[in-house]
Amino acid sequence: MSKVVLDINAFKALASETRLEILRALDERSMTLNELSEKLNLNKATVHEHLMKLHEAGLIKRKTRERHKWVYYKLSWKGSSLLHPDNTRIVVLFTASIVALLIGVTCSINVMWSQPEFMDYDLMEKNTLPMEDVGETSGGTRGFEEPSATGLFIPLVSVIIFIILIIATIWLYRENKNPRL
Repeated sequence: MSKVVLDINAFKALASETRLEILRALDERSMTLNELSEKLNLNKATVHEHLMKLHEAGLIKRKTRERHKWVYYKLSWKGSSLLHPDNTRIVVLFTASIVALLIGVTCSINVMWSQPEFMDYDLMEKNTLPMEDVGETSGGTRGFEEPSATGLFIPLVSVIIFIILIIATIWLYRENKNPRL
């Protein structure tokens, strides 16, 4: 998990309840000075002063668009990490679950393609392959192989791991949804 380093400016910025309310409001979406002022029932000059302190501490970012007069404020990575410290864990769990699912699907496809149903039907009735198709063997033919236990075990375990990791990811996401500050 990545660590958030707080300096003296960040501690000073977090010492005000009004600035914490601004962070919580910006957690919902990006807002302008006017929107924040209305939402918090504060004077625009007061909100502007608090926004400057939060910006200096690196907890929020200013977004300006070309040819637009409005300035939008949004949480920076540092501010978002303070409100939702488990975001990195959620991403790692979700990625691991997708990898487990891909491994399971890949192994399942390998097991399916090793099944005789996908071979030539005429050869399947004889349960043998001609010598030129398989190369040198002692009898000139070879029987079809049944899937091994490990061939079926790996996809099953991968799917179980995927389900467990997805459930853990969803649970952690719901727990981390509300701001911690």
